[in-house]
Amino acid sequence: MADLLSLGELLIDFTPVGTSENNNPIFERNPGGGPANMACAYAKLGGSAAFVGKVGDDNFGRALKAVLEQNRVDAGNLVLSKDYQTTLAFVHLDDQGDRSFSFYRRQGADTMLSFEEIDLEKLRQAKFLFFSSVLMTEGPSRETSFQLAEYACEQKKSTGLQVVFDPNLRLNLWNSEEDARQCALRAMRYADIVKISEEELTFLTGEKDLHRAAKTLLETYPVKLLLATLGKKGCFAMTGSRTVSHEGFPEVKTIDTTAAGDSFTGGFLYALTQMGKDAALLDKDELTSCIEFANAVGSLTTTKKGAICALPTLSEVEALIASRR
Repeated sequence: MADLLSLGELLIDFTPVGTSENNNPIFERNPGGGPANMACAYAKLGGSAAFVGKVGDDNFGRALKAVLEQNRVDAGNLVLSKDYQTTLAFVHLDDQGDRSFSFYRRQGADTMLSFEEIDLEKLRQAKFLFFSSVLMTEGPSRETSFQLAEYACEQKKSTGLQVVFDPNLRLNLWNSEEDARQCALRAMRYADIVKISEEELTFLTGEKDLHRAAKTLLETYPVKLLLATLGKKGCFAMTGSRTVSHEGFPEVKTIDTTAAGDSFTGGFLYALTQMGKDAALLDKDELTSCIEFANAVGSLTTTKKGAICALPTLSEVEALIASRR
């Protein structure tokens, strides 16, 4: 059984790779979806991961299942639907490599996952359940996400399972900003670990001071550890008793930030697995080591185009960290 169970969307990212002879943009088909990216990052580093989700029983969906398997992620609970199509996303990059998305997803297969389609035995054997808000934007998958998170919380005392949540807000997928905010805050009730961006911190709390915003979330919800990613500025991690930060790796040349946050999370959970501790029990040095490792994973992911295909190996991560010593 896998240590990490990742629930969410698995889709096709069409990523820009230049222009044609007629000066039209050319897009390359790449596998993507935040929870899938994160699971593949964890597995590529050497962890054991499984994915839970739904794609269309079409060429795109079958190709995505093959990608999970090629990346050593258990795809046994990936449902191939004959009724709904695989979701597509077109990625747009600015001059700094930062990306935005155009989604083709109305009644996409990922939004139609039901709780009854999930193999709960996989969860009972896992150390981590990961989920994000993208699966909550529409369709049955919203309540499926909350049902699985609630079930996971029931397992915590007997199995030591830790629930990990990433808001991963894509506001263009939501009917309203308030709906997005309330769903993300509802999910916080189940989370032990939250990975969040600086923009999401401000959006969810209304607070521009990021450390104050993080403290507000920790005081309001039963979150043990909050990981805030700050792009080129690195990240900080906050628990009820300590805050540590890491400046990141500015020497890394960024060309595409797609999946950087996802791989950061995968890297952190892999490092946490190696510590063999509950997130709340990490001392200052251990927590600093975990976020340094996560930052290295996220930074290296930005040096290549695409998502899953851009994920670094353990040796690449260790080499980047060693270069700082």
